Amino acid sequence: MAGKRHGGPDHRQGSHRHGGRSGGFGRWGGGGRVFGPGDLRLVLLALIAEQPRHGYELIKEIEQRFGGGYSPSPGSVYPTLTLQEELGYVRATASEGAKRLFEITDEGRAFLAENQAAVDGVMERMNLAAQAMTGQAVPETVRQAMHTLKAALRFHSAGWNEAETERVRKALERATQEVVGS
Repeated sequence: MAGKRHGGPDHRQGSHRHGGRSGGFGRWGGGGRVFGPGDLRLVLLALIAEQPRHGYELIKEIEQRFGGGYSPSPGSVYPTLTLQEELGYVRATASEGAKRLFEITDEGRAFLAENQAAVDGVMERMNLAAQAMTGQAVPETVRQAMHTLKAALRFHSAGWNEAETERVRKALERATQEVVGS
């Protein structure tokens, strides 16, 4: 099942808190956690799949994608890279002295392919979070609607078979596209 290989995308993800509550991409309007469980791992692996990179380059690339509004700490990036190396998703080679260059392995590419929906989701959330960091706070009425949607998903009574999961996913994607105006 996608997302379950080696415990799924959130398996042993290093904690990356900046205060506030946990989950998702933090609170709209400031504070909170930027990456949810497993998100940073997927982002790093996807960036390494684009091209081999050093840890510092990964940090700077994420910072650039957030328009300078956020930069992951080395204390979350390097342990995540070590984990991915242990899982066989990346391989590190020495370059420029002590610096290590990370490149994706065939197993890492397979993991990304198996978790493509999660990768696409985290990249979209990262883009939305980057936009939000430069924008204004979400109005309270919209925030309440977000909480209602979250409750509707949590207490969904129709059951989560494959067809229902796909129906709900498509509805959420349509809503996202409508919100962002695409």
